[in-house]
Amino acid sequence: MIKRLLKSVREFKKDALLTPFFVVLEVVMEVIIPLVMALLIDKGIDGQDMAAIWKYGIILVLCAMLALVFGAAAGTFAARASTGFARNLRHDMYYNVQNFSFSNIDKFSTGSIVTRLTTDVTNVQNAFQMCTRIAVRCPVMLVFALFMAMKINSRMALVFLAVLPILAIGMGILMKVVGPVFERAFKIYDRMNTVVQENVRGIRVVKTYVREDHETEKFEGVSGMLYRTFSKAQKTMAGVMPLMQFCMYACMLLISWFGARLIVGGSMTTGELTSMFSYAMQILMSLMMVAMVFVMITMAKASAERVAEILDEQPDLHNPANPIHEVKDGAIEFDDVSFSYKGDERKLALKNVNLHIKAGQTVGILGGTGSAKSTLVQLIPRLYDTTHGTVKVGGVDVRDYDIEALRDQVAMVLQKNVLFSGTIKENLRWGDENASDEELERVCRLAQADEFIQQMPDKYDTHIEQGGSNVSGGQKQRLCIARALLKKPKILILDDSTSAVDTKTDALIRKAFAEEIPDTTKIIIAQRVSSVQDADQIVIACGGGGVPVVRDSHGDYYGVDAVIDKDFASAKLAELLDADMLVILTAVEKVAINFGKPDQKGLDDLTPADARKYIEEKQFAPGSMLPKVQAALSFAESKPGRVALITLLEKAADGISGKTGTRVHQ
Repeated sequence: MIKRLLKSVREFKKDALLTPFFVVLEVVMEVIIPLVMALLIDKGIDGQDMAAIWKYGIILVLCAMLALVFGAAAGTFAARASTGFARNLRHDMYYNVQNFSFSNIDKFSTGSIVTRLTTDVTNVQNAFQMCTRIAVRCPVMLVFALFMAMKINSRMALVFLAVLPILAIGMGILMKVVGPVFERAFKIYDRMNTVVQENVRGIRVVKTYVREDHETEKFEGVSGMLYRTFSKAQKTMAGVMPLMQFCMYACMLLISWFGARLIVGGSMTTGELTSMFSYAMQILMSLMMVAMVFVMITMAKASAERVAEILDEQPDLHNPANPIHEVKDGAIEFDDVSFSYKGDERKLALKNVNLHIKAGQTVGILGGTGSAKSTLVQLIPRLYDTTHGTVKVGGVDVRDYDIEALRDQVAMVLQKNVLFSGTIKENLRWGDENASDEELERVCRLAQADEFIQQMPDKYDTHIEQGGSNVSGGQKQRLCIARALLKKPKILILDDSTSAVDTKTDALIRKAFAEEIPDTTKIIIAQRVSSVQDADQIVIACGGGGVPVVRDSHGDYYGVDAVIDKDFASAKLAELLDADMLVILTAVEKVAINFGKPDQKGLDDLTPADARKYIEEKQFAPGSMLPKVQAALSFAESKPGRVALITLLEKAADGISGKTGTRVHQ
């Protein structure tokens, strides 16, 4: 792990090496100072020799000044090396995160990644700085001071050796107890960051449901847990100082006792005893600093492991040895595709999917929530790799393409529409950074976004807040569609990307697609049947796979009878028509009431064609809803649609019979 982290030192290696060099020089000067002081006292003061006092006084000042210079140099190089190391660590982590596939990202929460990039890197930076300065200074000072003490009086220096085992045992217990506590604390940090991020991101929902108190309690809970965990660690670490002070004062007492006896006996001078006190302070302060270094390393160990997890995480998706850089066309093939997010074949999100889409076709995907619609399309730009089977684009397995080249030709508008802080132009140019203003306006007209942009004060230079919080959901969706179109892709995927726009705008977007980008393969995931009624194929996602319903050149749909029976088709399509149920049933009710009159046909004789004709003649629906009703009834003339509508009519009959004028949907 340490070797992996130290790779990020790179250009600051020189500073990292110069730091301990100057630290050693500083220590040498500090160790010489007590020796010079002893000579000053013994030969100058006790000997009443003024020349000696000047001589050793000047040497003392020079040593002190050199120690100051060397210390300042060591501090400068240490600061430069540690901050540079932290910068490189963050760069390497962030760069690696950018290379993660979706499956890699799924392993880490957003809050965890933020904590690792901030708090954890800061802890590692502090530990690195302490290791290059304090961790070098303390052992060197300890060895040099102990050597000088032994040279002055070897018997008295044995006092220091008696203290070392006590400190070593204390430090060992400290690391064993405190280490796991800090590991728990940093995991709680992750949780706290996640709580804060969720609250800030969803503040509108919180206020809508008046859940401020609940969110406050949730934050107080995790914050209190963090407080208790760190308190436990700090209480344990608080025992270090008493232990150090006990050892220090014990040494001072023993040195005073033995020193006094040696001076009285004439085997030690006053200057030597003074220098012994100085060396004792240096030795014990070094031991105290070693204890601080141990505490810092204990804290940083947990952080270093978390940082290394990000650095060691290898992207699941790689380019092949000889990648293909050109995508021929937008043809797509799913050949017996199965997929699991966890790689567990017992929990497949997709199973044995076979689907063939020709270049330029429009494909609609319908299905309930959790039926793997998004999963299916995410395999096309290789956001995930299949568990079994192959996905081909342009007749080539997506795994044989250069990933960047493939994704340049597949534009995908995800369910969660994301806009970044900056102007509308800057957001759109994510699709093509070199796009001209005319191209921006063209794609915005296709996405039906130009109209509302022109109404803004600064038009295309209007500033978008973080996450697009200053535009509506429908406007955000249209801007994201325009951004995708700017890539001029061979494949365009809209993952429920028109759910927030009205039916009229949705129809205009589809019309613009058909007229302006006929050669682009379009895949539309939708909840409204009207959004995919003109598709060349409709795939009904049933959870774990898809049932393709093919539409021929005459506008008729076929293929359902060969795969599923009519009862299943009726139930499934009735479910999918749920979004348009209100409009359809309102129209059907009025048709049925009229046809229930004595001079008209009975309900049993009603056909979808009659219903459509009657709707067109009577203009029952309001202007903006009439196209929707006509579209729904047009779809009902197809084979699977007829099954569904007849079922609805049968249900409607019970609601209308004997209750003329009562609305069926009630």
